Parts: sequence; structure tokens; C-alpha cells
Amino acid sequence: MLKIYHNPKCKKSREGLKYLQDKGIDLEIVNYIKEGITERELSDIIMKLNLSPFNIVRKQEEQYRKELKGKKFTDIEWIKILVENPKLIERPIVVAKHKAVIAQPPDKADELL
Repeated sequence: MLKIYHNPKCKKSREGLKYLQDKGIDLEIVNYIKEGITERELSDIIMKLNLSPFNIVRKQEEQYRKELKGKKFTDIEWIKILVENPKLIERPIVVAKHKAVIAQPPDKADELL
């Protein structure tokens, strides 16, 4: 079973979810905006993505541009920032047992199938 970290208010996230549902994929849907995400969970996702925390920051978000852009943070600090401000996390993120992808475009999720 795949897990998708989904924000229902985000068009790209809705497209990614629909893409997987249309393929009949068995999914666990996590509304991480509403439910939250732990530092441990996010660290695990980042490891499976094989990216740094900064690479999953939504740099087009106003909060990033006004408060964080140009500042230097450690990976641990970025994880704390993202857990406290989950809307700054790129989406949708699709997670399998040992790997994860940011499903933009949606067919990027095919890497996990």
C-alpha cells in the first residue's frame, strides 16, 4: 500500500491523488495539513525521497518568501520549521516502503509502482 501526503486545497495534490485513484492504487491518504506530521515521520519521508529538507520547501509560499528566504538553517531546523508550518511542504508526496517521490507531475508516482 502506498501513502500519499495530501493537501485537499492544493490543485497539484488533488491531481496526484486522482491519478493514483484512477489507476486503482490502494492508498492511505494523510491530510498532513489537518492532521499534522511529526519530526520523525518527516525525517523518514525525507530519507526515502533522498533529498535534503530544504529541497521539499515550497519556495513560492508567501511565508517562505517573507520570513525564511535567504536565511541559513540546518537540516534539523528545517524539519522543525516544516513540522510547525506543514503548508510549506511540497505536495503531494507519495511514499512506499523504501522510497518516496514528490508526485509533480502526477505520473512521477509511477516510479513507486
